[in-house]
Amino acid sequence: MNIIPLSEGTFTIDKTKLFVPFDEEKHDLQKRPAGSLLVEIQPFVVITSKDILLLDTGLGFEKEGQLQLHKNLAEAGIHPADITKVLLTHLHKDHAGGVSTGANHDALSFPNAIFYVQEKELQVAFEKGFPSFIPEELEVLKKSTQVFLLKEDEGTIDDYIHYKITGAHSPYHQVFWIQDSGKKIFFGGDDAPQLQQMKHRFVAKYDFDGKKAMELRRKWWQQGQAEGWTFLFYHDVKHPAVGF
Repeated sequence: MNIIPLSEGTFTIDKTKLFVPFDEEKHDLQKRPAGSLLVEIQPFVVITSKDILLLDTGLGFEKEGQLQLHKNLAEAGIHPADITKVLLTHLHKDHAGGVSTGANHDALSFPNAIFYVQEKELQVAFEKGFPSFIPEELEVLKKSTQVFLLKEDEGTIDDYIHYKITGAHSPYHQVFWIQDSGKKIFFGGDDAPQLQQMKHRFVAKYDFDGKKAMELRRKWWQQGQAEGWTFLFYHDVKHPAVGF
């Protein structure tokens, strides 16, 4: 399997839940509001023997008049129409902002892909809305025949992608294992966002169930080392992928 990180840059986020670009050469983290977190925004492409997968869709920001996600894909030699499956861990705006495109967000960003979304997560997105979710950008997910709503808490897609709801970072957040050609990739989204969080035990205040998230990270890290997983870290500035 070929893994391609699609970095959208580094940002700080505080209690306002606004993502503010951060450049280490120009900005001082200490001058950002107290409690600001420094995070990468980094969807991934995984090329398997069956698919060109996209894992989460970034912030949905534009760069030079083009969806940044599309621009990053083009730089990797991939056209949006090449994506066959989009796997969404959850629908917070920094993970699902690139789902739709167009002035009214009335078209899916990947015309030939099937989008895999937890049905209960979609319901919550419209119940809670802004600032964690941007419903108008997600409306197309309720209407398109390209969307496959996952109704079970755990299951398998196309015989080689396993998903499971954790209820850790958010009530219906799901994680994915992709097994192909003798390799296994784990994508934990915001349940396992950074390498340091896998190595150190702490409860994050921004998680729905911080204690559960902490214990899951410990379990996955131990199991992944024993079984030779490759971990993909969506919010890690320096370590997008770590394999054993």
